[in-house]
Amino acid sequence: MKDMALWNEGDWIAVIAVFVLAVFLAVGAKVAIQREPEFAGHPKGLYMLFFAEMWERFSYYGMRALLIFYLTQHWLFADAKSNLIYGAYTSLVYITPVLGGYLADRYLGQRKAVLFGGLLLAVGHSLMAVEGVGGQSDPTINVFWAALAFIIVGSGFLKANISVMVGQLYKLTDVRRDGAYTIFYMGINVGAAIGTILVGYLGQTIGWGFGFGLAGIGMLAGLIVFVLGKKALMGGGEAPVALSKGREMTLYAIGFAAVAVIWALVQYQDVIQTLLAISGVALLGYVLYESFKLPKEPRERMFAILFLISLNPLFWGLFEQAGGSMNLFTDRFVAKGDVPASIFQSINPIYIILLAPLFAALWQWLGRRGKEPSAPAKFGLALAQMGLGNLVLVWGAEAYGVEAMTPVIFVFLYYLLATTGELCLSPVGLSAMNRLAPKFLASLIMGAWFYMTAVGNFVAGKIGEATGGHDGEMSKQALLDIYQLFGWIAIGAAVAVLLVSPIVKRWMHLDTLEDREPDEALAGQREIAEPQAAGVHPAAN
Repeated sequence: MKDMALWNEGDWIAVIAVFVLAVFLAVGAKVAIQREPEFAGHPKGLYMLFFAEMWERFSYYGMRALLIFYLTQHWLFADAKSNLIYGAYTSLVYITPVLGGYLADRYLGQRKAVLFGGLLLAVGHSLMAVEGVGGQSDPTINVFWAALAFIIVGSGFLKANISVMVGQLYKLTDVRRDGAYTIFYMGINVGAAIGTILVGYLGQTIGWGFGFGLAGIGMLAGLIVFVLGKKALMGGGEAPVALSKGREMTLYAIGFAAVAVIWALVQYQDVIQTLLAISGVALLGYVLYESFKLPKEPRERMFAILFLISLNPLFWGLFEQAGGSMNLFTDRFVAKGDVPASIFQSINPIYIILLAPLFAALWQWLGRRGKEPSAPAKFGLALAQMGLGNLVLVWGAEAYGVEAMTPVIFVFLYYLLATTGELCLSPVGLSAMNRLAPKFLASLIMGAWFYMTAVGNFVAGKIGEATGGHDGEMSKQALLDIYQLFGWIAIGAAVAVLLVSPIVKRWMHLDTLEDREPDEALAGQREIAEPQAAGVHPAAN
């Protein structure tokens, strides 16, 4: 970390950061308040959600790019422990959407849940700017744990619900749905790219507080866009039932109580492992219970959902090395010149910005010709590319010698393959969850998707911990051995998924998906789950 006297040399970065914030806030606000119902072939609500999510991802990924270095360099945790904390934190970020999704489905509605989550996130990112003096004996570390807790719970109320709101803008049979989620995914990655560059640079060269503080400002910008764009949602995301002020305040109190629980939980990673196992079994049991109450076709769609989400732990366990062990590997063992390692976290979102339109066009082009791969086949391709990315990095590093610095080109190739894999899985999975789930379970199923992503993030922490060796400090050879092992595991799993994908595709029953009438209520869908309900397959929503 440079001395603060060097701040004058970094003034231009601050100016650029403020300029970028102002420009994107202005554009987002304009989209939020314009009167036209559609823009470029999509509802304007999609673009409002695009900008709101962009700012949230600006803050999240900017903070994520710095976190492993903050843990190792400021709080002085060993590499293995830092990777485990990183994995525990990111896993909790993805498990809390189960709670947020449930409360939104039954009581709050998605819009209020997103707004409350955004407020918690703004508090959390602001607290991250409180540095203290560093070291684990510094009492300020408790503020750090609190910051993580606010971000975790805030993400729980925001993540699953804002994704559901995208789907509410379209009919279920609308061919624009996958394209819409890919556009939405671009918003995520525009924010991630700008956030990792600006927040990462400020944090690693000027001061931790400057980087984390900018992340907090980004989150506030997202809230402004979301509030201004309420009308663009066309009534979507509202509460399914009328709530009294007292009950609504009680739900918010539950959110604050969850912050206190997470504050304690994030400090004890072994407890999180047990929690994931117990809650995973409970969630699976509940989903199966609801599934067996449904008619044949919607029940089989639920089985397809369970198959798809079961692939998340392996993919994200490898992909999320990016912010942990891969971040440390780039910092210590890659010939990167004077570029801060956190900046390399922007490679993935920049690739997505460049490639997402191509993938969206490719799926539509293949779809018109009846040759588009099914969702499970795309998942198999995603695992194959992620595994190959691991192997390319290993082969490149070993070709130049383990003792030598690895050429930076192999970092770019690693992230390229990880990104093309991500584009075959993440936006496709978001669309599939929203399309196949019964409406009365829409946010819960989206939460279950993020829950299995949470398991993957915890797996990522355990894999990262393994690269630390016996003394807790990462060695290049240990990392390469672990990456090679899991690279081959991913490719083997990909072959198996591709072989069974035709069966899973049949479970999806895409040919019998039907749209409901626009005025059909958002709640109480269990009552029409009987097959005699006017011949409709109500759970195909």
